[in-house]
Amino acid sequence: MATGSTGQKAKGEKLDELNIDNVGERFRQAARTAYRLPAVRVQGYVSYWPEIKQTETVRSAVEERRYIKFPPSPKEVEEMLEVMRWIQCLDVEQRKLVWMRARRYGWRDIGQRFGCCSRTAQRHWQYAMLQVINQIKP
Repeated sequence: MATGSTGQKAKGEKLDELNIDNVGERFRQAARTAYRLPAVRVQGYVSYWPEIKQTETVRSAVEERRYIKFPPSPKEVEEMLEVMRWIQCLDVEQRKLVWMRARRYGWRDIGQRFGCCSRTAQRHWQYAMLQVINQIKP
């Protein structure tokens, strides 16, 4: 069921109709899920420097605020992995284009990245979405 006039799908709703907007929304959800995954840390590195106690004023000036990212649910991870399988049919430049749009970069920024105008970038994105739709059709 569509929510609002933008035609966005409610969270958790299945991809019932294969069109460019639905597939693009699935890519946006996959990008959000990938962002919420825990960071990969290299094992084995240890710091032997002693902890330095700082005053509250120095600590508040130096430290950045840490935002808590709640980890995605297993269902969201499965949906992200499904989208990652879809993207295998695209070449590297198309993948970058699709992923930039999924991360909500503006068309102007995408066009600058690929050396074309924003409308041409939109057409390339639509063509990539059509390739994905043709690949996942039953």
